[in-house]
Parts: sequence; C-alpha cells; structure tokens
Amino acid sequence: MKSNFPQYDLASRIQHSKFDAAMMPSARVSRVETPETGDFKQVFTGLMENLNEELNAPDNMMKDIMSGNKNVDIHDVMTAMSKSEISVNVATQIIGKVINAYDRVSQISV
Repeated sequence: MKSNFPQYDLASRIQHSKFDAAMMPSARVSRVETPETGDFKQVFTGLMENLNEELNAPDNMMKDIMSGNKNVDIHDVMTAMSKSEISVNVATQIIGKVINAYDRVSQISV
C-alpha cells in the first residue's frame, strides 16, 4: 500500500548558516560521539577554549565584513553575537555551580 503523503528529504533541504560551516564545528556533537572523556581539568580546559573561540567569532566576522568579504553578512554576525552571549551566560552559571559544589565538598567533615 503506497502512502498518499509526499516524500521529502528534509536533511538535504536544511540550509546551514555561514557561521556554522565556516567558523567551527559543533562542540556538542563531537562531545556526544566520543565515548570517553578526559579528567575534569581536560574537559574544563576544552570548554574554556571553545568559549574563547565563540567570544572571538563575532569580532572576526565583523572584521571580515569591514574588509569587504562578501561571504559574511550582518545576519551571521548577529547570530554569532547571540551565540556568544548565551555561551557567557551558560559559562557563568556553570562556574557558579562548580564553586557551590566545591564549597559543599569542603564543608564535609571526614
């Protein structure tokens, strides 16, 4: 029995922004696909490096626009700025949670 519904290949129709394709790969996908993670220091260092790249991305894209690069438009810059703002908010919350957890562990008497 054949379906009367149209068949679409949605994955091939998705248009990725220039920011996603050109600037950096998705950090979440690579972290989920790797079965083993390093120790806390390695994970935290990697997160800070990714945060630094995300914070520098809007500035680099703005420099490209100002130098006349036609591959970057202002919408990509605004998307990068929003992404970096969200990343800073998440990083601030994570740091607060880590400090809170450290305080709780340090209060435990052995």
